[in-house]
Amino acid sequence: METVLIIIAILLCIVGYIGSIVPGLPGHPLNYLAMWCMVWANRPFATSTLIVFGILTLIVLVLDYLIPLWTGKKFGATRQGIIGSMIGMVVGIVFTPIGMLLGTFLGAMIGDMMAGKTTSQATRSGIATFMGTIISIGFKVALSGIMTFMIIYKLVVHA
Repeated sequence: METVLIIIAILLCIVGYIGSIVPGLPGHPLNYLAMWCMVWANRPFATSTLIVFGILTLIVLVLDYLIPLWTGKKFGATRQGIIGSMIGMVVGIVFTPIGMLLGTFLGAMIGDMMAGKTTSQATRSGIATFMGTIISIGFKVALSGIMTFMIIYKLVVHA
C-alpha cells in the first residue's frame, strides 16, 4: 500500500505542477494532497510543516483569484474587461500556455473596449490584468515547486 501511495503522490505532484500553470486543474492543492499521501505512506512530514503548507495553499488559492482582479481594477479595468480576461484565458488554453496568457490580455482589452474604454485605456488595463495573472501563476508555481521538492527530498532521503 505504501508503494501505491507514493506513486499517487508522484502523479499528484506532476499534475499539480502542470495545474499551477494551466487553469482548470487545481494545481498546488494537488501538491498538498501529495504531501498527505506521503504521510499515509509512512514518510511523515512534521505537523507544523503540514499546517504551514495547508495555510499557504489556502492563501495562494484565494490570491490566485484576487491578484488579477486587483491589478486590473487598479489600472481601470471594467467588469466587462475582467470577464473578458477570464473568457480569453479559457479560450487561449486551446493554444498552449502562451495562448492562455495572450487570451487573458486580449480578452481584457476587448471587454474594456466593449465597455466604452479607449484603445489606450483598454490596453493599460489589459496589461495590468495580464501582469496580475503572471504574478498569480508565479505564486502557484513557486508553492507547487517547493512542495514537490520536499516530497522528492523525502523520497530520496528516507528511501
